[in-house]
Amino acid sequence: MTIFPPDPDFEALRLELTRLRAARGWSYDQLAARSGLGRRTLIEIEQGRTIGTLKTWHALAHALSTPLDELFATLCNGHEPPGKAGD
Repeated sequence: MTIFPPDPDFEALRLELTRLRAARGWSYDQLAARSGLGRRTLIEIEQGRTIGTLKTWHALAHALSTPLDELFATLCNGHEPPGKAGD
């Protein structure tokens, strides 16, 4: 029997990006300049039109000085992350 993991919460990840950008008071242009990503890419991610690539999220984590694992932890909103339940 195959047991599939719960679906990731991409909405929570998107909202975390928005929160982190807003907490710094950065515009899309400022985050784009700091991350090397296009302004349009950032808008599309924050508006939920795309999820972005791992390379995109890696650049965002560095620009925001946030560890990638902390940023991606939001994907597990609503369920236990792997290795946490009944260790």
